[in-house]
Amino acid sequence: MATILITDDEVNIVSGLKYAFEDEGYTVLSANNGLEAWHLVNTNAVDLVITDLRMPEMDGYELIRKISASYPMLPIIVLTGHGTIETAVETMRDGAVDFFTKPVDLDKLLLVVKKSIKNSQLQEQNRKLSEEIDKLRSQQKYSKIIGKSGKLSQMMQIINQVAPTKASVLITGESGTGKELVADAIVSLSDRKDKPFIKVHCASLSESLLESELFGHEKGAFTGASSQKKGRFELADGGTIFLDEIGEIDMSTQVKILRVLQEREFERVGGEKTIRVDVRLIAATNRDLASEVKKGNFREDLFYRLNVVHIEVPPLRERKEDIELLTINFLDEFNKEDGRKIEGISPQARRALLNYDWPGNIRELKNCIESSVVLAKGNIIQLEDLPPQVTQKEGEAKSSITINLPTTMEEAEKKIILSTIEYCAGNKSRASELLDIGRKTLHRKLNEYMGKTDGT
Repeated sequence: MATILITDDEVNIVSGLKYAFEDEGYTVLSANNGLEAWHLVNTNAVDLVITDLRMPEMDGYELIRKISASYPMLPIIVLTGHGTIETAVETMRDGAVDFFTKPVDLDKLLLVVKKSIKNSQLQEQNRKLSEEIDKLRSQQKYSKIIGKSGKLSQMMQIINQVAPTKASVLITGESGTGKELVADAIVSLSDRKDKPFIKVHCASLSESLLESELFGHEKGAFTGASSQKKGRFELADGGTIFLDEIGEIDMSTQVKILRVLQEREFERVGGEKTIRVDVRLIAATNRDLASEVKKGNFREDLFYRLNVVHIEVPPLRERKEDIELLTINFLDEFNKEDGRKIEGISPQARRALLNYDWPGNIRELKNCIESSVVLAKGNIIQLEDLPPQVTQKEGEAKSSITINLPTTMEEAEKKIILSTIEYCAGNKSRASELLDIGRKTLHRKLNEYMGKTDGT
């Protein structure tokens, strides 16, 4: 459980709060003045500070400024008998997260403490994940592909090996897995990184237009060809061409691509001049080209020419240990883009992200986080902020109970408590939060139930 530091020169206040928080399961440290509190903050792992303002040695104002400067993630709650609006504004500006006047409403204070500690822990978790992302980026030669899973590490090893060569590469994988990023990585790590890198999304072009786009055309080659135009292969001379969704290309265009790979030459549409090029080809598809060859939809000779090196990009459901890192990366990205200050994701929302299978892969995850950042009602993304398709599986978990009447209040309470613990997968801290009772109270209730069970 978390550690709370209570700072006040009134002994009765300190002892009363200490008893209340210890009863909730917290570890409590106490100080009679700001100087003593400052020493405890520097020598202990403190999760939250509750401080008075008027104290000897060092007052609360100075303590707040010192803590905020040295430990900006440590939440501070002000508790004072001399509260004004101006005082509250000043302390919040200096770093306090909330302000209470004496005598304090203990229930409200407990709720604020729980929320503040939870937010602080989420921020710390996000900070560690961000540091892990920075570390991974510094270790990898290409920083845009994020992850630490075994399958991703194997893929990056292949990229590093093939990048310096001239070999053609076939990248396969489901839609949204990041095949274009893999192509970018290969080019970035090659000796052609400063040469032209031309990308063609084949599925977006009609058969007649694709041939002209790839190989160019001469003036008058067809209706509307009012001038000569260089094709993508010609523009990529000396560099790399990336043909995305190559499985969509028609047979006649496949023949011309095969010739470029074999002979390094072609003619523009409507032209007779043979043009020679030095182009490395990287292709990508979400189709099974071997099956397409058997069906007669894709040339076998072209398939083997493309498939010199094969890189399979794993779907997100097979690299779920990367989801948290990707989520934090997208969270930072969209906070900057949309001017938001989302500090983290709740445990329940995080669990939903990990439980979902992501048929749309990284593209779907990115869209999900952008939507959640824009629509989040607070500074923490909650389960209800996620898209319905992501939370559906979470909602399928047991989230309701049936109490048969007649029953006693004691039996109803027991069923609610045990069902909530089951809903939280045995996490008693989470169950106590949902039930809005202290952990000590929860454990006492469980001990009572066990005692009664043993006695029957």
